[in-house]
Amino acid sequence: MTHPLDHQTTRLNWDFDNSYCQLPSFFFARQSPVPVRDPKLVLFNHSLSEELGLSFSQTSEQLVALELSGNQIPLGAEPIAQAYAGHQFGHFAILGDGRAILLGEHLSPEGKRFDVQLKGAGQTPFSRRGDGRAALAPMLREYIISEAMHALGIPTTRSLAVVTTGQPVYRETSLPGAVLTRIAASHIRVGTFEYTNAQGDQNLLQALADYTWARHYPDCANAQNPYLCFLETVMDRQASLIARWQLVGFIHGVMNTDNMSIAGETIDYGPCAFMDTYHADTVFSSIDQQGRYAYGNQPLMAQWNLARFTEALLPLLNPDETEALALGRAAVHHFPERFQRYWLSGMRAKLGLFTEEPSDKALIETLLSWMQNTAQDFTHTFRSLGSESLANQPFFQDAAFTDWHSAWQARLSRQPQTPEEVLAHMNAHNPAIIPRNYHVEEALRSASEENDLTRLHQLLAALKQPYTERPEFKAYQMPPPPSPEAYRTFCGT
Repeated sequence: MTHPLDHQTTRLNWDFDNSYCQLPSFFFARQSPVPVRDPKLVLFNHSLSEELGLSFSQTSEQLVALELSGNQIPLGAEPIAQAYAGHQFGHFAILGDGRAILLGEHLSPEGKRFDVQLKGAGQTPFSRRGDGRAALAPMLREYIISEAMHALGIPTTRSLAVVTTGQPVYRETSLPGAVLTRIAASHIRVGTFEYTNAQGDQNLLQALADYTWARHYPDCANAQNPYLCFLETVMDRQASLIARWQLVGFIHGVMNTDNMSIAGETIDYGPCAFMDTYHADTVFSSIDQQGRYAYGNQPLMAQWNLARFTEALLPLLNPDETEALALGRAAVHHFPERFQRYWLSGMRAKLGLFTEEPSDKALIETLLSWMQNTAQDFTHTFRSLGSESLANQPFFQDAAFTDWHSAWQARLSRQPQTPEEVLAHMNAHNPAIIPRNYHVEEALRSASEENDLTRLHQLLAALKQPYTERPEFKAYQMPPPPSPEAYRTFCGT
């Protein structure tokens, strides 16, 4: 369980260029992963490795497992644990990577920069009495959901691999341990800026802001006020991201400020899930007792988080405090308008609308209200609207639905596109397959309790082309069977 020194035994083609650890040491702690007993590769994302320009063709699985468990440090890596804070369910706390190690930043052949992080890699100075480890099932869940989000076209961190450790972790019971390799545009969060602003050192705040906008939004260099440009660009990215969540029924579960990426990616897949029966108050997280992060609250909570980001940036927006507050308030005030624009555009696409009419929002909201009142499945309803078998759906006999359907058909008739064009547009924006919770749970149970990955690989194969109906994956398109119990998810820590 020591770190081997021979980096030449693997040929993974890493091209590390580590810029974050050139910032002041205030932002991180140098920390190597804690070696594990018996690392074994159980999942590897070959398509992602190709995108990253990594070659594993001449490398054994065992050698890959050594690097992606933390037992062997890749050549060029500079392992660190990042420091940050966050509002967790509205309460401010100093946090940091308690069980994750950033190996470094890999450059793809196209010159794109990606963080390579090991999640579950052992204790760090920020572990706060935690064991620094992760159980297998939550790491497999992150792999499944993050790759499903990517296939759906939603900005997200990615999962390169899952390695089992050969060691148990202890939660309510003893569970098999694992390490996930997470790939991200970066791991800079709203909470990173909160952490820095709490220090009260404007030089540190400016160093972080300059680094972040140069890395993610370099066009802000040409703006009259780069920091205002940075703020508004982050606002816009988040408005677009949350709208995309809403359009597929994704519920994050823990939208704390430390889980909001400045790069505009979905990050930290803990108690997340996709909604089956539509209801705006849907909550899956076992720890969200008040529904703070319910489906319908996600846009509001995003705005709340971005208000905290704005507060952290105020010293940089303008040297005059009054003017800085005015700029910040204006940016936060316009977030709902940004979100509404993205959401309405996406909903129009789901209904096959190419043109815009003022009554479109009412048309959409009428459908959603009907879905909630009659407990319809969100994904299945939207996909069925473009199906030839729509008339055979039980809900087609409902009087309120047929009234809505007539209004929708009249709306479609007022645009020039053909029915074939409308159907293609709808099918490109209404997934046939999402990671249904009961399929996810079955796959995780088989993998973690029975050491059988068959269901997991079948599910991953089904999720690769979510907008295409394929006969071999028809079972994955169906809504779940009735259940007397509400579905609940857990954070895994």
